[in-house]
Amino acid sequence: MLWAPNAAACSALVCLLASPFALAAPPQVIIDPGSSPPKVLQAITDAVGAITRLADDQDLREVSRLRRRAWDAAHAALQTQGYFDAKVTLDVTEGPPGQGEFWDITIDPGIRTRVRQLGLSFKGAIATPAYQGRRAALRSDWLLKPGMPFINDDWHNAKAGLLQSVAEQDFYFARLDPTRAVVNPETSQADLAVNVDSGPPVKMGELQVLGLKRVPESLIRRYVQYQPGDPYNQTLLEDWQQSLQSTTFFRGAFVTMVDGDADPTSADADKTSDETIQDQKGKPQPPSETEPVTLPVRVRVTEAPARYASGSLGADSDHGVRVEGQYRQNVVFGLPVWIETGAGVDRDRQRAFFDVHLPPSPSGYNDSFGVLYDHSDIEGLETSRSGLGWRRTQLRKAAGESRVEYETTLAGLLAYDKTRISGAYKYEVPSWAATWQWLRRDVNNKYDPREGNLIEFGVGVGTTLDDGQPFYRTSLRAQQWWTIADRDVLTIRGEIGKVWSHTNRLPQDFSWRTGGSRTIRGYRYQSIGLQRGDAVIGAPTLGVLSVEYTHYFTEVLGANVFVDAGDAAPAFDQFDWHLGYGAGLAVRTPAGPFFVDLAWAQKDRRLRLQFSLGIAF
Repeated sequence: MLWAPNAAACSALVCLLASPFALAAPPQVIIDPGSSPPKVLQAITDAVGAITRLADDQDLREVSRLRRRAWDAAHAALQTQGYFDAKVTLDVTEGPPGQGEFWDITIDPGIRTRVRQLGLSFKGAIATPAYQGRRAALRSDWLLKPGMPFINDDWHNAKAGLLQSVAEQDFYFARLDPTRAVVNPETSQADLAVNVDSGPPVKMGELQVLGLKRVPESLIRRYVQYQPGDPYNQTLLEDWQQSLQSTTFFRGAFVTMVDGDADPTSADADKTSDETIQDQKGKPQPPSETEPVTLPVRVRVTEAPARYASGSLGADSDHGVRVEGQYRQNVVFGLPVWIETGAGVDRDRQRAFFDVHLPPSPSGYNDSFGVLYDHSDIEGLETSRSGLGWRRTQLRKAAGESRVEYETTLAGLLAYDKTRISGAYKYEVPSWAATWQWLRRDVNNKYDPREGNLIEFGVGVGTTLDDGQPFYRTSLRAQQWWTIADRDVLTIRGEIGKVWSHTNRLPQDFSWRTGGSRTIRGYRYQSIGLQRGDAVIGAPTLGVLSVEYTHYFTEVLGANVFVDAGDAAPAFDQFDWHLGYGAGLAVRTPAGPFFVDLAWAQKDRRLRLQFSLGIAF
């Protein structure tokens, strides 16, 4: 057992338990950290704890050796944090019969060693006048500057960062040769010496492609674009690799320079001491240090399956049983495109489509075009649509390590709609429409968010083709998740939309209806809108607001309470708010997530059970 007072109060205790089945009972350790900061105390606790756990495998005669190892481990942990003149005292007290010894470890960390001076030198082509500006930038960006504490991890990270900065552009063969840290425990100062050998500048040569069977090589050259003789740039190689991996044509893709049998390897982590430490890059050095070297660029790929079929079976309170099937084929008639066709059927809707997808552009745009047929009959409004459409999407991440994603969609559609309003009238309308959507996502998990936010903004414009009547639409949707304690999540979502139209033959996807398990719970699916005859049709304005609080009992099961409100009306000032509230459960199953809510619809004065379950195969 290991006890350690907090570094600030020097009185709190930290406990590490060992197995009770050892031949010698594990010692109970109390650490007095003195003035050691919390990070140093944690390093000592971890190091000594690893030694005390070894008592499970030792007999009583070996315990004295463990004391020495614990003392050494504490010293080593202090040195990794920059304390080279620390004093460690280990006092032993016999425990009661059947129990282990008591080890009292007292730490006097002394003065933390700081960097006194840095000697940073260069050799190879980078030492020539042509790279004077780059050398100055490398010196300026060095992480472990004079006056800073000399900590082992910082020393290693500074060297690794320097080497990466040199090797990621122009200098494929760069290495550290050698590095040295000289520590004077008496003065608590460290002198650092780092020598960078860049080797010669490297140019990109011919393109070598391996692994292609069905996919044409033109697809590789669509992304890997350079002129032989261009300077080597590791960032470009990584971008090309990511672009190839993002397509559906490959299960794996690797883009590298070809330098024989050697591959780049990172320098091993070194131990801080007053001895000379060397880092090697693991690449053979060419004979000349300054003359450019040309290396081929190699692309090795593993193709994805040529054909893929999938299906899903689901059920929910809005649509009943739902069955969907989908077929996809990579490479059609030798062209680098993929086709996708499928159909879906449920109680209210039947849909079929055929799409052709072009490979993503080097800038990340995904283009597709296709035909569709869609029929639905919901709340007395029956619509049939035949259409020809085009869509362009782009997904990009924010700079750096940010988790923020941006997704934009631009689409165009030529459609012919047949609409029948039960108990009123019916009409047919040919139209074209263009829509644009922008989505910003900042969540901890894309498919099961519990913290973060989402914002989506959309606009649309179109006209009827037979009489030229225009129509317009705009919408805004936002959702925020807050983590409350460890297992509770507060969610607020809202949506607002507006349509402007000069025709009474508006395509129904350019109007608003709401209600159902994913909008205003307690009401039938799309039952809130404008009443026409025996049907509910879309309205010019929409507003929805929801507040939900979820408690997760486990990673599988959660329960929630919620309040939903909203309306779809002729104008915002004519809103007659529909309120729904209740409680529900969320269960993650191997077949997919299962949601069930019991909600009271205040206007309908009715309690409804709403659920959804999906199975993919």
